[in-house]
Amino acid sequence: MIAGISGIEDVDYANNLGLDTIITDHHEPLEILPNAMAVINPKIKDSKYPFNQLAGVGVVFKLIQALSKELKLEEKEYLKYLDLVCLGTISDIVPLIDENRVIAKLGLKLIETKRNPGLKCLIESSGYKDINSNTISFGIAPRVNACGRMGFADEALKLFITNDKSEIQILTDELNEYNKQRQDTEKIIFEEALEEIEKNNELENEIIILSKENWHHGVIGIVSSKITDMYFKPSILLCEEDGICKGSGRSIPGIDLHNAICQNSKTLEKYGGHSMAVGLSLKKENLSKFKKDINEYIKKLKVKATQPIINIDMEVKPKDLSIKEIEELKKLEPYGEANKVPVFALKNLKIQSIRSITEGKHLKLKLSDNNIMIDAIGFNLGELAEHYKIGEKVDIVGNLEINSYNGIDSIQVNMKDMMKSL
Repeated sequence: MIAGISGIEDVDYANNLGLDTIITDHHEPLEILPNAMAVINPKIKDSKYPFNQLAGVGVVFKLIQALSKELKLEEKEYLKYLDLVCLGTISDIVPLIDENRVIAKLGLKLIETKRNPGLKCLIESSGYKDINSNTISFGIAPRVNACGRMGFADEALKLFITNDKSEIQILTDELNEYNKQRQDTEKIIFEEALEEIEKNNELENEIIILSKENWHHGVIGIVSSKITDMYFKPSILLCEEDGICKGSGRSIPGIDLHNAICQNSKTLEKYGGHSMAVGLSLKKENLSKFKKDINEYIKKLKVKATQPIINIDMEVKPKDLSIKEIEELKKLEPYGEANKVPVFALKNLKIQSIRSITEGKHLKLKLSDNNIMIDAIGFNLGELAEHYKIGEKVDIVGNLEINSYNGIDSIQVNMKDMMKSL
């Protein structure tokens, strides 16, 4: 049996049944650990493991590695799982540094060999051609996670262990369908959450806490993340069922949400997680008090008013850019948490053309610096088209990438923000 770091009662129950329990986890431990045969978590007190930011799958991998060495098995017997460990590590949004970076780097190379037929089929169905962290984060992870979120986690497992070609195709189609269902459900909950925020004046609070019946518990964590990104406030979304509110929360830099719920846990039934993401459950009758207590707690932290910040790595000029140099940036991969895609600033560019595309959702620009032209695209920045005119000079920040169209490669800025030049 495998249990989580906060599963104290679960482990006690298993012990009473005569079952041995092994816990592998990477979440923050509580003061009391479950009475398991073994608790494997690099974050537990007095742990001597040199890296405590492993993903959950990374902790399991280290257990497999240790067992393999104890049994004197060849390295290939545990290294063959690095493709799936890489998938889980990138999907878990842990810092891609230190050992996580090694796992991701080597795992991506193994994925490129397409050794796992199920993973190969899923990648092909996603439409992504390159094998990199971006493909995993936006192409594969959502499809795999959708299975668990929609209540069919076994389907993803079956896909990665079967060699039956017909079954692989059926399972791949199912994963894609679950992902579509997840997207549709997420959209509905997000729209309802926005209505609740406005109706209850939630933005006046230190933390946005919403609870409603019929919200899918497997999806509300994603919606919480969107709410936090949108308003730059910590948020907790809960689904109500049989008098119990259960859900997930997301935070912002400067507010340790896990510590916040630990300090206000008297009204909670279960809770766990880490500084930026938590899971919790409580009785509906305790919800009002919990909201009041945690809002007062966060207010006392006196965190200065925070706003999203874009950290710029370097200012560059269009004349200094080349396709070859942008290709060199691939050496910094894999990108992910704590190893972001480099962000560059380009200043005093003249707007040659500007328009919103995709029903006003995105922004498309053509800019110039003297006689040098450069293209830029701003996803979800379409509304900015109304605030700028042709001929104006602007500063932009974003990622440098190569856009291939009709067999022609050109430099493009994937823009994160823009402002009028000073």
